[in-house]
Amino acid sequence: MRLKHCHNFHDYRDLARRRLPGPIFNYIDGAADDEVTYRRNSAAFDECDLVPNVLRGVDQIDMSVTVMGQKLATPFYCSPTALQRLFHHRGERAVAAAAAKFGTMFGVSSLGTVSLEELRKAHDTPQVYQFYFHKDRGLNRAMMQRAKEAGVNVMMLTVDSITGGNRERDLRTGFSIPFRLTLGGMVQFAIRPLWGINYVTHEGFKLPQLDEHVDMSGGAMSIGRYFTEMLDPSMTWDDVAEMVALWDGQFCLKGVMSVADARRAVEIGCTGIVLSNHGGRQLDGSRAPFDQLAEIVDAVGDKIDVIMDSGIQRGTHVVKALSLGAKAVGIGRYYLYALAAAGQPGVERALGTLRAEVERDMRLMGCPTVADLSRDNLRFRT
Repeated sequence: MRLKHCHNFHDYRDLARRRLPGPIFNYIDGAADDEVTYRRNSAAFDECDLVPNVLRGVDQIDMSVTVMGQKLATPFYCSPTALQRLFHHRGERAVAAAAAKFGTMFGVSSLGTVSLEELRKAHDTPQVYQFYFHKDRGLNRAMMQRAKEAGVNVMMLTVDSITGGNRERDLRTGFSIPFRLTLGGMVQFAIRPLWGINYVTHEGFKLPQLDEHVDMSGGAMSIGRYFTEMLDPSMTWDDVAEMVALWDGQFCLKGVMSVADARRAVEIGCTGIVLSNHGGRQLDGSRAPFDQLAEIVDAVGDKIDVIMDSGIQRGTHVVKALSLGAKAVGIGRYYLYALAAAGQPGVERALGTLRAEVERDMRLMGCPTVADLSRDNLRFRT
């Protein structure tokens, strides 16, 4: 299969699977435990039917949204994800450039492989910095100051990853950073030699947001140890409230799933929350964000911007989430598969695919603007 033959999420996934060594594909594709939540994230949308209206004058479609003070040309954005230069040597550079071309927001992870300063200088589209809460409070403050000086628009604290999830696909292949592959994992790298050639002929792999703390040569700390030794499981709402006040700007919590937590986020001054179970990669058996969306929008949607991610595979998924009251949705695997398949052209094609689906679906729903989407157009199966 070639990129020109990719027409949907599943095509991009299939092309990525063909091009990546098994351990790296499974790092993107896998989830925690039995991967029940991973499957449920997408299946949840299937239990909601769209009820279109006709004859509504839909010759022009405006899918722009404003979320956390940022104007986006599309109601979806590229969620921050880790280790992107493992999937393609351009990594975050390709994703940021593609997001800028489509006028949407992109995120840089603490575990990103390109510096947030480089990307901020290269593109003026909205940029999110996703970070974790460390035991070293000074490090937390330093990371926020660095982001402030770089001109980051939105700080996004991930709160569902105080420890790593049980990702058994990675355990079977020995996937880790630095690599500690099992024999089976090494064989899978051997049968994808082009990836290895690409990896060694481009700039060295690094984590510029954490280069003083995680050593890619294997000396100081692995990614696994980063989660188990540097992150602080004692983090509380008081700790986060201090960070929100210190940032004094657009501040978002990623990984909120309960109404009680959503209300607390409002109380401490957050301007956004992302309903997310980390794509099923953390707590298996947790509820799908789409299943929680209406309840949380009803509770706090007039006080804070409610966003969701996890499981988005189609334009209809985006439309359903917006109809329930989400201000925007984040995509992760969707663009990572395309990045792995073909770099920036792949990401651009994937974003174009999703934009075309959303535009077509809004037109077929009789909704020329996002504001026209509402629960009146949805029916849930019982």
